[in-house]
Amino acid sequence: MDESGTIVYDATDKVLGRLASVVAKQLLSARKAGNPIRIIVLNAENAIISGPRARVLADYDFKYKLNHPRKGPFFPRMPDQIMKRTVRGMLPYQKNSSGRNAVRDLRVTIGRPTNLSGEELPSGHTWGDTSALDRPLPVKFVRLGEISSSLGVDATRWGGQ
Repeated sequence: MDESGTIVYDATDKVLGRLASVVAKQLLSARKAGNPIRIIVLNAENAIISGPRARVLADYDFKYKLNHPRKGPFFPRMPDQIMKRTVRGMLPYQKNSSGRNAVRDLRVTIGRPTNLSGEELPSGHTWGDTSALDRPLPVKFVRLGEISSSLGVDATRWGGQ
């Protein structure tokens, strides 16, 4: 891996928590080693949450409605922001600056941006190792795009169903 490069992950059919923990660990370890890297996560709307559909949607609805609707703190509704918030929860964001700076090195996108849409990645970009994350899809799961739609996000804003 390049010392100061960019690592790209594709979140399609990856379990959200497993991918987020790998990303958080890489961000924090690179930051503490003194060679900060950037990580880009593509296709956030296709990441999955395992579990029965009704329970998963109820859990996210509860998180969204937990606090005051005007005063906050606010829980994100867009799939890219939900993923970024999940990674942030796995970092020492409140305790020290290494966690806050690590979150700044993370980019999460809905779909694939045009500069990363080709067969090959631009120079300085490498694919992240997802061999530990590649598993068959669970029997019961929900995609982040469906969770966002159930929270009231207009799916046409991000190209969903």
